[in-house]
Formats: sequence, C-alpha cells, structure tokens
Amino acid sequence: MPNLSSLIKSIRDIMRKDRGLSGDGQRNEQLAWMLFLKIMDDKDQEQELLMDG
Repeated sequence: MPNLSSLIKSIRDIMRKDRGLSGDGQRNEQLAWMLFLKIMDDKDQEQELLMDG
C-alpha cells in the first residue's frame, strides 16, 4: 500500500482533471471532506462489528 503522502498526491492529480473544481483551495476542501467521510464510515463499520461480536 502506498504511503499517505503519495496516495494524497495521486488523488489530487486525478482531481486536477475535474473541470468542476476550480483551484487547489476547492480541491483541498473536497479532499478533506472525502477523508473525513471515509474515517467516519470506517468508525461506523468498526462499531457495528463490535456490537455484533
């Protein structure tokens, strides 16, 4: 698995191709939201596993 820095760089490179986003500020905001939502989703899944077990 790539390290976090290279993963974020890869995601930012993909996002640069999206014409719906204008500028690094908007891309960074979107990336922060995606990371936040991913963390929350992982926490929810972890909680469900703990409750089932």
